[in-house]
Amino acid sequence: MRSSCALLVLLVCCIWGFVSADVYFHNPRGSNNRLDEASRNRANGNRLFDSQNNDRGGYNVGSVYYYAGSKVQLEWTNQHSCKGDNNHCELIIQYMCHDLLRDGTSTNQIPENPTQCSEYDCNTDYRYGMHESYDYYMNCKLRKRNEALFTADQKLKSGATSTRQNAAATRRAYECAEERDHYPYWHPTPWRDVVVMTNEASRCPYYESESENVKSRWTCVMPFDVMQIEMHGQTGVIPNNKEDCEAFRWPANHPNGTYGVWTESPARGTAPPACRETERTRDNHLGNGADGFPNTYTWTMPEHIHEHCALRIRYNISTGDYDGWNTDASSNTVVTRKRVFGQKKKFLTDDCQAVDLSSRFGFENCSEAADRGYVLTNNPVVELFAGTSVSLRLAVNTAQFGRTFQDRSHTFAIRRRPSALAGATIHNVNVRGKRGNIVQVYPAVEYDFVPNSLQLSKDDYVHFQWTGSNTNPDNNDGQGRAGSDRSNVVLQSEQVYDEGTQAFYTDVSKYGHWGRSYPKHLSDVQLLGLTTEDLTTLAILNTHQYGGEMSELDDAGTYFDLGPRKVTQAGVFHYMSTRNNNFSNRSQKGKLISREQLMASDAIGWNGGNFSLSGKSTGVYIERGVLNDLHRFSMEEWTIEQTRVKLAQQNQQLPEGDGFGSDVLVLYPKDKVTVGDSRFQMKIELESGHDVAVYRTSSDNYATWQKLEAEVHDGVVEFATDRGGVYVTRTSKNIGMIVGISVGCGAFVLLVVGSALYFKKHPETSTSLINSANRTKRALQGRV
Repeated sequence: MRSSCALLVLLVCCIWGFVSADVYFHNPRGSNNRLDEASRNRANGNRLFDSQNNDRGGYNVGSVYYYAGSKVQLEWTNQHSCKGDNNHCELIIQYMCHDLLRDGTSTNQIPENPTQCSEYDCNTDYRYGMHESYDYYMNCKLRKRNEALFTADQKLKSGATSTRQNAAATRRAYECAEERDHYPYWHPTPWRDVVVMTNEASRCPYYESESENVKSRWTCVMPFDVMQIEMHGQTGVIPNNKEDCEAFRWPANHPNGTYGVWTESPARGTAPPACRETERTRDNHLGNGADGFPNTYTWTMPEHIHEHCALRIRYNISTGDYDGWNTDASSNTVVTRKRVFGQKKKFLTDDCQAVDLSSRFGFENCSEAADRGYVLTNNPVVELFAGTSVSLRLAVNTAQFGRTFQDRSHTFAIRRRPSALAGATIHNVNVRGKRGNIVQVYPAVEYDFVPNSLQLSKDDYVHFQWTGSNTNPDNNDGQGRAGSDRSNVVLQSEQVYDEGTQAFYTDVSKYGHWGRSYPKHLSDVQLLGLTTEDLTTLAILNTHQYGGEMSELDDAGTYFDLGPRKVTQAGVFHYMSTRNNNFSNRSQKGKLISREQLMASDAIGWNGGNFSLSGKSTGVYIERGVLNDLHRFSMEEWTIEQTRVKLAQQNQQLPEGDGFGSDVLVLYPKDKVTVGDSRFQMKIELESGHDVAVYRTSSDNYATWQKLEAEVHDGVVEFATDRGGVYVTRTSKNIGMIVGISVGCGAFVLLVVGSALYFKKHPETSTSLINSANRTKRALQGRV
């Protein structure tokens, strides 16, 4: 095929067998194609997109907004493993915004035939939910599929709506199946890349350079009226490459036919997606990650101001039985076998399948492997031991041997922040989950705050906002009116019994205690320095409610928005929702850790990355290849007085010096994280001094201070290290004087020694110089 699409692309639709390896968004709330159904199961799995997920997943519709530049913790669960030996895994998060994007009011799928839509325009028929547009779908349906892709033994149709995973070209709203199943896609899409998480971080440079964020796309363009009217009922006729496009016309061979135009769609003009390793999750476990906490990614909202946006996550996993990255259409050979006369279990192989299973399973060649049933086909029967009757049928579906799963959020808005919040760090606090116990809501989750534990600095802003539904199943467990979601925020009562060492709270003020199920009275509450009015609003949701039954918040709305509030108080604050704190089987609690000092954090792996304190150059700068795995870094500043107190507790002292060039910088993790002798760069913005020395010690006991090589440029000291710890910059008033004296003395000694040696070799020069000096002396005396 003459095709610019004949590339070795990652076949990102992957898993073997007939299992459902679901993926679900929990924050923002993933729809899984739900709208507002009061049933456990969604009404229509094809309403907006192809999820491949369980019908019971997802949350009912509810929308929120985020300010541009604010931080949102994305949270999801994926059923099968990532970062393990059992499969290859990619998680890809993207978003789109456009004026016609909507949730809709009907659970029916948007029609393909415009005559079934209001005003013959499905794009503007607001009864139906819509993400991709009708025009986008028509381009996909009429475009030839990429015939260079591996399809195993699946029988595909000619258009791009048909893939190995969707051979029948089943329509799901206006989604393009070929784009859904492959990344990065080679034709224009409405999606913008946020982050790629992969088992193979060495692929990150490829993902970054091929992203539509930074690289344009090409497609064969035909006039829309030609596609809609003259090509009605066709599929897979428009070429997918330049050569065929420029030779194409419709109707074919018609002297007045319309020619295709090979057209470039420009790149988004935004930064490439973040790219890093996946975090470890186990097989057959739709729950938390390896550390006991949910899988998350903190997204800084883009400066893409729009009221109609949606987020999607795709979970792409592939078995290790063959090399999915380098397997293409040349491996689509079908094995044919011929029975040996008189031997029921013996076959001779006429042709070998191109997918090489023989080397992976220890066979001499592909013929021997095929004779034993080791071929990539539906439900193969394999002969485990040669010459025996021990055979087993494998549950293999080649349409699912490589598989993509997906979830998408309900609509949300990205808004321009008010001028009063310009430059401020804004943290969003949302609520995940829905009404019911874990059995009733699964594979969704019960209520919790997101982030469950949030670290922030004084003068940051926190934005409490959440949404919910009034149409959950009526028999789901919970407090208050049946079927309704409600949440609130109240500070918990203080600790009354000794529990643990409480070492975490030695240098911070603690407010409330997670072990308590009673709230603190509003007359005696301190929470981030919020006003009494704000605390009351958080507790009883009275922003828009006047009167009604509010003991269990029944007459409050499903949506709540406090707006961003400035943090003016340090401490650790433990809070809860009184509505959803049934002590017998569920708990909705959160923790806010507010520090006097600046803090920053990020997860960085092989692909490298940077992060810094807000408004400063102080930060960590890691080049690609310095790390060989994903590490969660956190950084904070300590004042000199804080540092003295901590050292005094360990009977230790600061390194010598007359002063300090800056506050003390603390970086976690404290142990070595780099590969071999590799190091990463750190920078500390100086408050005073140009001649500074940088010292490091462990945050365990501050026992030994190591002096590091450092350079100062434009008020910033730079140095290299291979680990975290406590970093101090010391100044000395006499450093400049000592250096100057040392240089001067050295020059004088060199001058004296050099002169003595010269005059010893040239005595006539010495005599001449002495006579000249005497004449000068007499001349001066005469003038005086």
